[in-house]
Amino acid sequence: MKKFFSTFVFVLNAFLIEAQELITYPAPQGVLYTQHNDDYTVKVRKPGGEWQDLFEYIVRVDMDKVQDASMVYFDFSGKVEVYVRKNNGTLQSVRVRPLSKGIQPVVSGNVITFVLDKPSKLSVEFNGDKLHNLHLFASEIEKDRPDPKDPNVMYFGPGVHAPKDSPGDVYRVPSGKTVYIAGGAVVRAKFVCDRVENVRIIGRGILDQPQRGVEVTHSKNVLIDGIIVVNPKHYTVYGGASQNLTIRNLKSFSANGWSDGIDLMSCSDVVIDDVFMRNSDDCIAIYAHRWDFYGNARNYSITNSTLWADIAHPTNIGLHGNTNTEGDTIENITFKNIDILEQDEDDPDYEGCMAISGGDLNLIRNIRYENIRVDDFEEGQLVNIRVLYNKKYNTGPGRNISNIYFKNITYTGNNSAGSFIGGLDAAHSVKGLTFENLYINGKKILNHKDANIKIGDFAEGIQFK
Repeated sequence: MKKFFSTFVFVLNAFLIEAQELITYPAPQGVLYTQHNDDYTVKVRKPGGEWQDLFEYIVRVDMDKVQDASMVYFDFSGKVEVYVRKNNGTLQSVRVRPLSKGIQPVVSGNVITFVLDKPSKLSVEFNGDKLHNLHLFASEIEKDRPDPKDPNVMYFGPGVHAPKDSPGDVYRVPSGKTVYIAGGAVVRAKFVCDRVENVRIIGRGILDQPQRGVEVTHSKNVLIDGIIVVNPKHYTVYGGASQNLTIRNLKSFSANGWSDGIDLMSCSDVVIDDVFMRNSDDCIAIYAHRWDFYGNARNYSITNSTLWADIAHPTNIGLHGNTNTEGDTIENITFKNIDILEQDEDDPDYEGCMAISGGDLNLIRNIRYENIRVDDFEEGQLVNIRVLYNKKYNTGPGRNISNIYFKNITYTGNNSAGSFIGGLDAAHSVKGLTFENLYINGKKILNHKDANIKIGDFAEGIQFK
């Protein structure tokens, strides 16, 4: 029995050692690539193993005052130890967000260390500085690496890539293709999926400064998984009139005007999961008709994500629609298990960490926000729900907003701008909003006054429980 137990322990230990896997990626090679930031030195290792240096990328943030922040990435299973040294100035304080991850680093001089036991997307902030912070992306080990020789694979290995013969720095993706961007690869182009089906854009590499990151228009069954998009001139993911779109483990930074994160127009049956969006415009926006995209927007699941709006909205629903018909419907949308790290917007027309702006004859209904954690933000509102007629963007008012449910919402901070809920007139109203377990600075809120929510005209059926 003793021999059997010893053998079992040996096999178990061997399995556990095997389960501790760590994959880091080479620094991009080539004269075209100089995007290194030396604000921090970052290393990772298996517990007790040899430290491995990571390449610290420059990512530009906050178009109001564009700054160079830092980003690193790697993959692991089991546990991994992380080492971060602040190279400039003296470390006085540090926090690792989202705070919901519960990471308390060990501090020694200008060095911090901590252990991860699950994939995480983190902001490491020294001395309260959110403009020169370190973004750390630790993903799970890839399970599906395609064969580079497969004729249905567009493969981008480590190194810097750009189209040679394509105007506008574009790679067009045909139906049935897999685009694989390997860790250590930097692609300076956008990927266009137009009128295609069954496409995957996957990997661990980077799209660097494209016009847009990925366009998905008039298409079906498109997967975007694992990539990083750094400083596109406009959108990270631009979607129009498409169905069955899945976006997972996407990481995004932008610092230009109209450089939204994920903007989807007249798209339905959408899954967005485990994304990190830091954008200088809306992080996630859901619209009906716009430009040459027509149709309703239905059935969205947005989960397990972190949103950081350096300006505009972390989440936004409903501004654009079709006033040449009876109007579009935007419905059945769930945001669940979301950390909102920032909003900084001084224009009252575009405030709201959770915003529904019903314009252009849109009917908006059955929207649910659950387990949403909002950190202190610079300027804006927690909630903004309005039927409106925005003269800058609309050609008509929205119809109605109804059946909106907020459950387990927490806000911790000092912003006192409050929130707003209101309709436009008796025919264009807001009806049926429920707040269940709303907490502000640890206090459970049971009425709109304690929540600092202004209830405007033509809003009814608002309850707290």
